[in-house]
Amino acid sequence: MTAALFTGSVLLIVVGFRTVVQPMMGLALLGLALAMRPRLGRLDPDLPTLREEDAPALFDLLGGVADTCGVRRPETVQLSPAFSVTVAHYGFPRKRCLVLGLPLWAAYPPQQRVAAVAHALAYAAPRNVRSRAFVAMALESLTAGSGAMRTNDTAYISWNANALAFGAEEVAAGARNFNIRGKTSEWVLWIPRTAVAATARLLLRLTLPATRRALLEADDAAARTASSEAAAAALNDQDLARPICVEAHRLVIETKTLAPRRSTAAPQPDFWEKVARHAARLREQRGSDATRGPLDASRVARLRTAPQHRAVITPDEPGLTRIADELRLPEKAVVDMMMRDGVAVPHEPAEPTVSA
Repeated sequence: MTAALFTGSVLLIVVGFRTVVQPMMGLALLGLALAMRPRLGRLDPDLPTLREEDAPALFDLLGGVADTCGVRRPETVQLSPAFSVTVAHYGFPRKRCLVLGLPLWAAYPPQQRVAAVAHALAYAAPRNVRSRAFVAMALESLTAGSGAMRTNDTAYISWNANALAFGAEEVAAGARNFNIRGKTSEWVLWIPRTAVAATARLLLRLTLPATRRALLEADDAAARTASSEAAAAALNDQDLARPICVEAHRLVIETKTLAPRRSTAAPQPDFWEKVARHAARLREQRGSDATRGPLDASRVARLRTAPQHRAVITPDEPGLTRIADELRLPEKAVVDMMMRDGVAVPHEPAEPTVSA
């Protein structure tokens, strides 16, 4: 679709260069083609990035998890302030970057961290059709193209000046003409925007069964890697996302409030230790049988009723200590980011959904 739009736009501009209508149509189609261009993906420049030479102990653990799951090892790791562990692809060769959310990393015990990483790596494997290059780039292009063709608040002008002011009639007429052109452009873009959005929804619907199968296969990979008990516990502890983020937000506010009383405004050195202790208290108060929703409940039950697996990857204390030392500076950078930008607290979903 993008190639056809680009070729047609160039032909309209070149062949109909002596006319007026054809080049204008070609420019419009060229803009649409550029909005739907393939996105190769890139690393988030705001997040701390680690490579194997920066954190050999962490990459040794991740490499063992990836080998056990039968997937490609991640080339980079980025640390984020979100309660999640995901895999992002970047560059033309679609290298893999593990985006590791520090709130989840702090809240989970070591064996559940292994289960979460194994699930993320296995879910982003080529077995998941949405992770394949063609479908993933198509979804990103369709989503970006639909967003680029949406109007915003600056597309219209509201003029409420005094009618007796100097030049008020000319300014009001100009505002009306601007709004008319904006409304016309919105109607012109409605058809391609609707077509692009409908194509994205159709692609999501067609890939949903395969994505659900990939989700269950990722659960099995996490169980084989970190044990069935750890995989079920990691899935069960997803309901800690909101209270953990609320606690992180409280610690940020507390640090900012107490900073004037300290000799320095640096964040608390035990920030993530406090988050981990809070998660342990929440886990004790909640009990071991609470689940986040019907979908996660069925997945937890499936893991507990299936043949049980013992852990293949078990982090030892020296390895955990080396990983903690390697993450010390990136953790501080993430805390500084949270101090600057705040903490995004997720909403409680009515029912869990499978993400794209």
